[in-house]
Amino acid sequence: MFLLITSSIEVRRRITGLFFCTLFLFFVFLLLRLAYLQIIRGTWYQHKALENRIREIVVEPERGVIYDRNGKELAVSVSAEACYAIPAEVKKSGKSDIIARELAGILDMEEKKVNELITKEQHSVWLKFKLNKEQVKQLREKNFAGIGTIAKPQRFYPKGNLAAHIMGFAGDYNQGLEGIEVAYDKQLAGINGCLLVEYDAAGHEIPESTRKYVEPEQGLNVVLTIDQTIQYIAERELDKIMQERSPKSASIIVMDPDTGEILALANRPDFDPNKFHDYPAAARRNTAVADSYEPGSTFKIVTLAAALEEGVTNKEEQFYDPGYIKVNGETIRCWAYEGHGSQTLAEVVQNSCNPGFVTLGLRLGVQRLYKYIDGFGYGSRLGIDLPGEATGIVIPEKQVKPVDLATISMGQANSVTPLQMVTALSAIVNGGKLMKPHIVKELSNREGEVVKKHQPQVVRQIISEETSRLEREMLEAVVSKGSGRNAKIEGYSVGGKTGTAQKPAPGGGYSTTDYVASFIGFAPVDDPRLVAIVVVDTPKGYPYYGGTVAAPAFKEVMRDSLRYLEVPVRYQQGEEVPDQEMSVVPLVINLPVQEADKVLKNAGLESEHSGSGEIVYGQVPLDGVKVKKGSKVLLNLHKTDGAEDGERVVPDLKGKSMRDAAELLGMMGLVLIPEGEPYPTGIAGEQDPAPGARLPHGGQVKVKFRAPPGIEVMP
Repeated sequence: MFLLITSSIEVRRRITGLFFCTLFLFFVFLLLRLAYLQIIRGTWYQHKALENRIREIVVEPERGVIYDRNGKELAVSVSAEACYAIPAEVKKSGKSDIIARELAGILDMEEKKVNELITKEQHSVWLKFKLNKEQVKQLREKNFAGIGTIAKPQRFYPKGNLAAHIMGFAGDYNQGLEGIEVAYDKQLAGINGCLLVEYDAAGHEIPESTRKYVEPEQGLNVVLTIDQTIQYIAERELDKIMQERSPKSASIIVMDPDTGEILALANRPDFDPNKFHDYPAAARRNTAVADSYEPGSTFKIVTLAAALEEGVTNKEEQFYDPGYIKVNGETIRCWAYEGHGSQTLAEVVQNSCNPGFVTLGLRLGVQRLYKYIDGFGYGSRLGIDLPGEATGIVIPEKQVKPVDLATISMGQANSVTPLQMVTALSAIVNGGKLMKPHIVKELSNREGEVVKKHQPQVVRQIISEETSRLEREMLEAVVSKGSGRNAKIEGYSVGGKTGTAQKPAPGGGYSTTDYVASFIGFAPVDDPRLVAIVVVDTPKGYPYYGGTVAAPAFKEVMRDSLRYLEVPVRYQQGEEVPDQEMSVVPLVINLPVQEADKVLKNAGLESEHSGSGEIVYGQVPLDGVKVKKGSKVLLNLHKTDGAEDGERVVPDLKGKSMRDAAELLGMMGLVLIPEGEPYPTGIAGEQDPAPGARLPHGGQVKVKFRAPPGIEVMP
């Protein structure tokens, strides 16, 4: 009995001891766990608690202002109302379909799209930005559940379309998407601020709770090199070209040759960055920087610079042009069918003589010519501070054959950008220094203090100052005596080069109907202040030459820009020495044929008739145009209906050059479609319709041109 009692007490002791040991261990575990949570994981849990209670409201900074070089605002940030939705509240109301339908009408959006947005599985969504006053008023009157408006910084472009391709635009969320806005987005955007607000478990703001405001940092201001006034002048001339010639596109760039600063860069078609959603991507494309084209005769400035610098020719060397030159069995013709005959190098440049430039290219050879093609930056990016710069397309040096060398020398085969051309001419006329083109002058903070200044940067010296001086003189003759006469500016000496390039055809070869007309030039010649290029892609109508389409626009841009910059005139109007070899075409329309012939003869001009009437009903060129003495004036003796839908009698074009045929048909309101193998050149032969047929205004006449047998001329 005693043993049983003793055994029972011992068991109870052990159970009690085990219980207290377990309890002790449990409390130790709790203490360790508490220490772990409080000491080791305490900070983490504090942050998680704050995340649950505190909501961060992002406070967007204002984007920096974009100015022109004179401090004129081109892009600013404004506070505009934006509409947002809180899907949870919309769903809770049970009226999402009704709200979506009415919202779509107010915001001018698709109902399906609105419904998707206001029922999304997220805390909040933006519905539309930049609301007008009427939209804000209607939304506040309706007071939809879960729908509200809030002031939000938005980009505004006070000048509308002006310099649109330079500015680009910022998106709905105030982020840069194109142009300077995206190229300098990091600098313009600034740094977000925030507002921290404490909420309870039900999602309601706790009164008198903890709040913290971190002020946003405004973005830097960007000061451009462009001049608002010169930009306006350039865009004004592009609008004229688009209205008169309806081309696919057109571009103008104006540059300071000594610094590489872009003073104007304009394209058509264009867009309003305030409404960029309303325009197709093609209208927003910066063609002056991003598109390449075969430059035609404007590229001859590079061939000339290389030939002069390498000493393979001189200003007074004599050349002979019979109208063509043969290279490896291939015939390359001059634009002047009859050729230019004997001429000096200066006259080769003045006449833009193809055989003359091919000769220079063949003398240079591939290696030396490519030394300058590469040196001027063709085939590579120049590094302008705009997105989307193209490199152009240059045939690899090792693949260039003699015929390729010949065509490259006169501006075919390789493609370039307008930016590359204007930069190359700047180097040619500024003493031989290739300047890096740039469009941003400096960055400044909100107090106006300059943070970073962009200095002019010389990339490399390409030609000597003497070569630069010689080429300036020869390019001046192109404007004063040659194909660039329409770029002449009274009071200033002007140099330049015209270009009319056939566009490559989709199936190979070159188009017989589509051309790129261009003009590139500078002024004043003795101390160039400005360089500009005008490129017009596929102008409609005739004539389509660079000298008649692009040169007049260059003249207007250069003249008004020089006057605006107060560049002093080199001579007064009327002091120019008249060119004794030129004559102004008189008006002979409505005169009897014999009287018209007499008037033209007295003016030192010849006449050529179309038709057998007794009265002159039309003339090409029109009166007032200055041409060389001895030039022909085409007189139309057919009486045609002056209305747009009147019929025209097709003239006999046999034996005429392509230019004469085109001028005559253009005078009559008809369109020439030249044909020939392998390409149209020479004199007219067969035509369809035949002479005497009747066509409506704008009717097409197909003419086959054949080149007569020529003489082989060695370079």
